[in-house]
Amino acid sequence: MGACPVHPWRKMALPFARLCRWGAKRWGVAAGEARRGVSFKLEEKTAHSSLALFKKDTGVKYGLVGLEPTQVALNVERFREWAVVLADTAVTNGRHYWEVTVKRSQQFRIGVADVDMSRDSCIGVDDRSWVFSYAQRKWHTMLANEKAPIEGIGHPEKVGLLLEYEAKKLSLVDVSQVSVIHTLQTDFRGPVVPAFALWDGELLTHSGLEVPEGL
Repeated sequence: MGACPVHPWRKMALPFARLCRWGAKRWGVAAGEARRGVSFKLEEKTAHSSLALFKKDTGVKYGLVGLEPTQVALNVERFREWAVVLADTAVTNGRHYWEVTVKRSQQFRIGVADVDMSRDSCIGVDDRSWVFSYAQRKWHTMLANEKAPIEGIGHPEKVGLLLEYEAKKLSLVDVSQVSVIHTLQTDFRGPVVPAFALWDGELLTHSGLEVPEGL
């Protein structure tokens, strides 16, 4: 199971009415929550049929077989080709920090994506997602299927992500040292959501956290 290759996917934006309903409820962060940052769960409606959510939708695990597509509720928000799931809360401003515990996974991607990215694509493959990828015991940044190596980090049990919307930056954080490992320059044009992909093991998210001192 390798990284997602460039795939001839069909661009399909989510219906405008659905985005408006999501936007009214999910977009942005209230002023009183600005310091604590975005709090989210994983959105089951977006999860590929090979993925299962657990721990009140804050974790995701990969199943080699997964569910039969016919047993999964059909909707335009679900990823059809790749093992991807998005969070249920979008960000339009501010600085936000969350952490991801990695359990028995040797191949995964974590980052952010446009809320309406194609459900036939994979995060890191198109230019509307910004990703840190771990595979073959190495870390890379990924954008539009282009990879760049990240040095100085192995396979930690937990990593952090720092999103700085106005500065258009996404950083991978060493949780044990509370320091930035690598920063990816982004090109946000609208609301983005935390995004995850994995091909083995489990990922557990921890959100609603304050940005650590010094970051």
